[in-house]
Amino acid sequence: MAGRIEDYALIGDMQTAALVCRDGTVDWLCLPRFDSHAIFAGLLGTEEHGFWRLGPAHAADVQPPTAARRSYRGDSLILESEWDTPRGTVRVTDFMPPREGAPQLIRIVEGVTGRVPMRSALRMRFSYGRVVPWVHKHEGRTVAVAGPDSVWFDTEAETYGKSLTTYADFTVAPGDRIAFTISWQPSHREPPSLPEPEASLEATEAFWREWVEHCTYHGPYREAVVRSLITLKALTYAPTGGIVAAPTTSLPEDIGGVRNWDYRYTWLRDAAITLSSLLRTGYREEARAWREWLLRAVAGDPENLQIMYGIAGERELGEAELDWLPGYESSAPVRVGNGAAHQLQLDVYGEVTEALHLAHMTGLARNDYASLLQLKLIRYLEDHWQQPDEGIWEVRGPRRHFVHSKVMAWVAVDRTIKLIESGDADGPLERWKELRDDIHRDVCEKGYDKERNTFTQSYGSQELDASLLLIPQMGFLPPDDKRVIGTIEAIQRELSTPDGFILRYPTEGDHAGVDGLPGDEGAFLACSFWMADDLAMIGRVDEARRLFEKLLALRNDLGLLAEEWDPRLQRQVGNFPQAFSHVPLIDTALRLTASGAYGG
Repeated sequence: MAGRIEDYALIGDMQTAALVCRDGTVDWLCLPRFDSHAIFAGLLGTEEHGFWRLGPAHAADVQPPTAARRSYRGDSLILESEWDTPRGTVRVTDFMPPREGAPQLIRIVEGVTGRVPMRSALRMRFSYGRVVPWVHKHEGRTVAVAGPDSVWFDTEAETYGKSLTTYADFTVAPGDRIAFTISWQPSHREPPSLPEPEASLEATEAFWREWVEHCTYHGPYREAVVRSLITLKALTYAPTGGIVAAPTTSLPEDIGGVRNWDYRYTWLRDAAITLSSLLRTGYREEARAWREWLLRAVAGDPENLQIMYGIAGERELGEAELDWLPGYESSAPVRVGNGAAHQLQLDVYGEVTEALHLAHMTGLARNDYASLLQLKLIRYLEDHWQQPDEGIWEVRGPRRHFVHSKVMAWVAVDRTIKLIESGDADGPLERWKELRDDIHRDVCEKGYDKERNTFTQSYGSQELDASLLLIPQMGFLPPDDKRVIGTIEAIQRELSTPDGFILRYPTEGDHAGVDGLPGDEGAFLACSFWMADDLAMIGRVDEARRLFEKLLALRNDLGLLAEEWDPRLQRQVGNFPQAFSHVPLIDTALRLTASGAYGG
C-alpha cells in the first residue's frame, strides 16, 4: 500500500525522478524520462504494479518498518534513511547520479551497529504496471526486458527469483557497505557499463555542493529556499532546459475523487515563474536554458502558443486513462497526457513576457529572437485579448472572461512597451500604449464589484478567485489602492480555510460546476503564498510572516510540498513535489527578507 504523499522523498538525475517512501520502497520511477512509462507504479496501484523495497527484513504478514530518521545529505538530493532494529542500526543511501551514460538508481546499504538482517525485493513492471518483463541472467547480471526497454540490476549480494520478484537476503555489520543499482538501456543496445556506486556517490555529492554554492540568497529562510531551489533543479530536464510541473501523474487533489492530472510536462506558466525565482537567486544558466527551450518550443508559430509542451517541446500530449490502475487511494481515473494542452489561456502570454522581461532586466545575454517573439505575442493579443478563455486554472467548464487573464494580457503589453522604450526592440509604441490603457480600463470597469469593493473571478460574476492576489504583484494597481486592499480582504473572508490557507476558488454548494468538475479540493499552496506576499505589500508584515511560517510547517520532514493541503484530512494532496508550490515559497521568502519581516 502506498504511503501518504508527504511520506515520500524525491531523488532524481535531472532527467527523471523517483519517489522513495519512509519504509524504503521506491513506488514511482519513470525511465528514461519524466514522461516515460513507469517501471514502478505502485504509487497509483498496488505492489503488483511495481516497486523496489530495501530495508530491514520483516515477516511477510506485517507492515515493513519505517525509517526512524531520514534526511538529505547536506544541500543535495542524496537521501539517507536509518532504521533502528532490535538487532542494530542500518543506513540506506539512495540517489540518482547526474546522467552521463545510462540512467541509474543506486542504493547503498551500510551497517551502523549490530548485525541487521536485510531484504531487497525488486518487482519491475513495465508500461505503468501492465507488462511483466522477461527477467534472466546475462553474463552474471540480472536483466529485465520488455519491448524497447531493458533494466539491468547489479549487486554483490546473492539474488533469487520468487513470485515474479527478484530478492536478496543478507546481513550487514558495522562498516559493511553493499550496493544495489538498476540501470535503464534500450533493449536493442549493448548492456550498460557496470556501475561504480561509491564513485558515483562522491560525484553526485560534489555536483550538488557546487551547484548550491551559486545561490545568492543568504537570508533567514535559507534552508527552505535552498531546498526549494534543489527541488526545482531536480524538476529540470537537463538536455533541453524544460521544467516539469511535477514528476508524477494523477496524485489526487481530492482523495477518492476524479481531479487527477498528469503534471510531467512543461507549463509555460510554471516554467516562467520558476525562471523568475532562479534568476533572483543567482541561477542564470538555468534561466538561459529555459529561454532557449521556449524559443524552440514556440518556434515560428506564436499565434498557436500552447499552455504546455513536452519536456523536449512536443506539442501533442493526448490524454488517456489507464484503467488497469486503481489510482492513489482509489482516486480514479489515472490519467497520462493532458487534454488541457490545447486550451486557450491568455494569461500565459503575460507570464512568458514577464519572464523574458526579467531575463532582459537582469542582464541575461540578449537574444534577438526572444525580442521578436515578444513582439509577435503582443500582435496576437491585440486581436484576441477580448476573447473568453479557460483561465489560469484550466477549467473544463465553459470559457469566461477571467479577470486574471485580462490582467496578464495587460502585463504582456506593459513589459513589451518597456522593452521598446529601452531601445532593444522596435514596435508601434503609441498604439500599444493605447492598448495597455484599453485593457486596464476594461478590467476595472467589468471585473470590479463596486458594492463589495473587490475584483471578481470573471466579468459579471460574483465569485472570487485567488489569482486576483497577483494584481499588485504584477504592477497592475499599486498595493495601497483601495480596490486591491478590498480584494485581499474579500479573499481572506471568502476563500480562507479555518486554518488560514487559501482556496483557488469556490467549489462547493451553489458554486459547484465553475470548473466543470465534481468534488472539492484542498487549499492551493501557491495561492496561500501569494496571500502572504500581498499582506506584506500592504503593510501587514507580521501577519504575512505568520502565514508564511505556517506554510513552511506544512512541508514534509524533507522540506517538500505537493500542490495542495487538505484542511479536513490535514495532509498534502496533489502531484508531488510541485514546482508551483516551491516557486512562490522562494518569492515570499525573498520579499519578507527584504522587508525585515521575520522572527529572530
